[in-house]
Amino acid sequence: MFTIRARSPGGRARTGALHLAHGDVQTPAFVPLATRAVVKTLEPREVAALGYELILGNTFHLFLTPGPELVAELGGLHRFMGWERPIITDSGGFQVFSMGHGGVADEIKGRGHSRDGSHGAIVAIEEEGVRFRSYVDGRERFMGPETSMAVQAALGSDIALVFDECTPFHVTREYTARSTERTHRWLERCLRWHARHGPEHQVLYGIVQGGVEPDLRLESAETVAASPCPGVAIGGSLGQDKEQMYEVVDLSAEALERRAPERPRHLLGIGDIDDLIAGVQRGVDTFDCALPTRLGRHGVALVPDPGARWRLDLAKARWRRSPAPILDGCPCPACAPGFSRSYLHYLLRARELTALRLVTLHNLTFVAGVMAQLREAIDAGRLPEAAAALRAGATSYSGRPGS
Repeated sequence: MFTIRARSPGGRARTGALHLAHGDVQTPAFVPLATRAVVKTLEPREVAALGYELILGNTFHLFLTPGPELVAELGGLHRFMGWERPIITDSGGFQVFSMGHGGVADEIKGRGHSRDGSHGAIVAIEEEGVRFRSYVDGRERFMGPETSMAVQAALGSDIALVFDECTPFHVTREYTARSTERTHRWLERCLRWHARHGPEHQVLYGIVQGGVEPDLRLESAETVAASPCPGVAIGGSLGQDKEQMYEVVDLSAEALERRAPERPRHLLGIGDIDDLIAGVQRGVDTFDCALPTRLGRHGVALVPDPGARWRLDLAKARWRRSPAPILDGCPCPACAPGFSRSYLHYLLRARELTALRLVTLHNLTFVAGVMAQLREAIDAGRLPEAAAALRAGATSYSGRPGS
């Protein structure tokens, strides 16, 4: 289900293609989030027109509402949301982490559970699975490996992820070790269920955990590589800063290159421009993240400005009279027609939803351009030069977006 076309000399980066039930995906690729069966503010034809070939649906949220039974009754997730290309579904494991320890920002800032338990909706993480209170109706619900597999089978995704626990970096080593071991036991349960009941077209990815502990990361990578999973995801908390994150990703990808070199590698929840470049250089094939669409909904555009973390806040007063587009020469639906920063600033301040759509379309175009340049550079044997140029603020699109 994965073919490698070219490899970067002296490194792990490669181009290739995932061959899935609903079509091929050229890699390396960024995967936009369709958390609740929609890429927020957009409709599927718009996402496809930007060149995207794979999106990610959220098992946890779709489990709670509208429910996998309804989605299956209406023909599966592809038909339900009108997306004809491949879909990957996560396992729900990250939501376990978020309920138990807070979101990523909470983790970095040390904000965990409140003493009265009001911070999250988790009830217990046990060997069988996780009991939690639904944010939809407050009822206690359960999700375990078999539940996650059954939900993803009903959704009919092309790629399903095994159920795992995503531990934060600030828990003890002992907790991380126990959690990683449990994730490996859950992997075996997922594999057994999927072998007996999973759709024939659905590919299963294992997930490497282990927190920021090098030996646990290596052990987890070895365990997943030894399993029959056709693909591997790198998950869990990757550290407190980018330097630590790159170390953890590099360690995990190196181990996977050694033990499972022909299997595709997915990096969960990473989408900053510099992180995409670094991940590709380390041998990651696909990435997913809410960042481009979330920034767009806050009026923040992605631009080739590393000093500003590739961000341009259009809501700031300095753009009130600017006649320039977000980015000269950009082919996106915001820049190509000539919408000015002034106009977008006005729409944002007026809380017009059109502005959120336009900035989101721009951001996804920008990221598609980054990935296209990286693919082209690997094929041409000049990835180090292209990566350096992108990091220095080179224009991040080349021809048709997503080409």
